[in-house]
Amino acid sequence: MSQSLPIYLADEQATEALGGAVAVCVVPGLVIFLEGDLGAGKTTLVRGLLRALGDSGPVKSPTYTLVELHAISGLDLYHFDFYRFNEPEEFLDAGLEECFDKRHVCLVEWPQRAAAYLPAADLLIRLEISGEGRSATISALGEGGRQCLKRLTSAAGISSGLPPPA
Repeated sequence: MSQSLPIYLADEQATEALGGAVAVCVVPGLVIFLEGDLGAGKTTLVRGLLRALGDSGPVKSPTYTLVELHAISGLDLYHFDFYRFNEPEEFLDAGLEECFDKRHVCLVEWPQRAAAYLPAADLLIRLEISGEGRSATISALGEGGRQCLKRLTSAAGISSGLPPPA
């Protein structure tokens, strides 16, 4: 059974701050799926996570490169974007399965486009446009995800938040 935490994000800075908060969860082997429409804030969230870990370099969506490696804080973080995949087998053709092991952290945008070949996620972060802001739902999909939600709610002080009244 999964546990979920809904959060309202008023603006881009709030989305980046949520990414920074998620950084408390980052451990080798963690797999995070990021879902949401174009422009929902997936890369912005990743930018916040990377900044919180000390990465000051550019953070761009790997839409054309498929993957960007960020070696930081003693970790190898792989940021994937499978938006351009037409078939799930493109994941295998690109040889990306070797990136998913217990030594690396994997952040995956558009995971549904390679779902047949991806390992199970520990955490799913679903971002949606909600009025002027965004809403995020963080779902724990396994023990690693449950531990992450526990750290988020205690160490990072994240709590459930609903959108403001219309």
